[in-house]
Amino acid sequence: VPRVPSTHQSIPLRSPPAPEPSPQAPLAVLSKVELRVSCRHLLDRDTLNKSDPCVLLLMQSQGQWTEVDRSEVIKSNLNPVFAKIFTVDYYFEEVQKLRFEVYDSHGHAGVGTHDDDFLGGMECTVGQIVAQKRVTKPLFLKYGKFAGKSTITVISEEISGNNGYVELAFRAKKLDDKDLFSKSDPFLEIYRIDDDRSEQLVYRTEVVKNNLSPIWEPFKVSLNSLCSCEEKRKLRCVVWDYDSRGKHDFIGEFFTTFEEMQKAMGENKVQWDCMNPKYKIKKRNYKNSGVVVLLDLKVSTCVPSCAESCRAEPCRPNEYLKALVAVGEICQDYDSDKKFSALGFGARIPPKYEVSHDFAINFNPDNDECEGIQGVVESYQSCLPKIQLYGPTNVAPIISKVARVAADEERTKEASQYFILLILTDGVVTDMADTREAIVRASYLPMSIIIVGVGNADFTDMQILDGDDGVLRSPRGEPVLRDIVQFVPFREFKNASPTALAKCVLAEVPKQVVEYYSYKAFPPRCPQPDTPDSNLSSPQ
Repeated sequence: VPRVPSTHQSIPLRSPPAPEPSPQAPLAVLSKVELRVSCRHLLDRDTLNKSDPCVLLLMQSQGQWTEVDRSEVIKSNLNPVFAKIFTVDYYFEEVQKLRFEVYDSHGHAGVGTHDDDFLGGMECTVGQIVAQKRVTKPLFLKYGKFAGKSTITVISEEISGNNGYVELAFRAKKLDDKDLFSKSDPFLEIYRIDDDRSEQLVYRTEVVKNNLSPIWEPFKVSLNSLCSCEEKRKLRCVVWDYDSRGKHDFIGEFFTTFEEMQKAMGENKVQWDCMNPKYKIKKRNYKNSGVVVLLDLKVSTCVPSCAESCRAEPCRPNEYLKALVAVGEICQDYDSDKKFSALGFGARIPPKYEVSHDFAINFNPDNDECEGIQGVVESYQSCLPKIQLYGPTNVAPIISKVARVAADEERTKEASQYFILLILTDGVVTDMADTREAIVRASYLPMSIIIVGVGNADFTDMQILDGDDGVLRSPRGEPVLRDIVQFVPFREFKNASPTALAKCVLAEVPKQVVEYYSYKAFPPRCPQPDTPDSNLSSPQ
């Protein structure tokens, strides 16, 4: 062996595949998604009034549909926007089938019990909603019949890892009286104003009957839902006088931010004038239509703990992490500084959520290195909730990026670093021609490529990249200089020890290292003496 060069890992990571229980493997906290539902042009099932819609959310498990939650009932409304937020566990690697059923309610207990009350249903997967962010589909009655022009819209927002929850308590004073023979029946709605100036309903309080100075029940919402975790994002708050026929009277509105709301923490109170713009124009001495007071605000700084999430479904180890740790812990012994470049591909990344196939998972493009394999694991777990997973599986950009670094190293005429590129992917490569070209180019450089296919995809085509069964060629017919790729389907090692996986994927690396340095005719370098100054000239 001409030398024992140090290795430098670059570890691309994609979305999590289906994991298997293993008490020794790192745990990945569940990803949770908030779903909001609205409908348009619902069928009118009532004779005297309009339908009173309610939405049931069902999830399929082992071929059976089970109700997991239901919305509030909105009286006399064919275009309802439901305040209820459905929260579901989201696993990228699984097909999670959902069904939304809309009913005309005649009492909460009777929802879904009579065929005549069925206003339509729609099926989709959690993945479809997460990928598209907003899904609008027609509602169908039984036997595939369209429910007229009825549609349902589902909007998804993934709860990020640094998200928190806020509990708010409001009251109002001296609201305008909109009723002739009694007092107003007020309720409060809070809307988040998004970047495109659209408004997203965050919460709708209960109705307080016959009261111009109502105190509404405290409620809790996620900071992601309230303000997209941006304290300065504008919020619109509207007070209505409830009408059982669905024609609510506008009392007034005000605008605020979560930053302003936080002044109410502790013993402080924050209040706003509830304004009716029309009255402000018409009435010379108009002051307000009442005052809304924020009585209390409490913030919890994180999402429900892993233990709380496990009440619904246990936290599960992640195959990516199992493969990463098994291979990484072996390789890191040969890297002197224990710093590893960690790159992701196949995702929309913040802040603009543009698609990237070679981004730093620590979101630092100027320094994509992580401290040790544990640092890579932590960056991966922190990164995953902040991105939007997005196909296709293009690996050529990753190979080319690492190859450029390896080429710079080769230009030193010494090549004191050898690069191991560990690619963990749950999808078959979709840019196969470009990948073959990139591998041929990389075969002339000080690098090896290990591909671990995780999940249950058909990886037959991936064997082409591994030169064990023949010489890999570029689309133009140029052969690789040397075999630098090792492909292993992780499912073959699910029940094996981490040592067995590492042994298999790393078995060819020593030979590949020797072949490169022999080809370049680089002689082995004598070990450096162990002196205080030796680190100044030793390889990384």
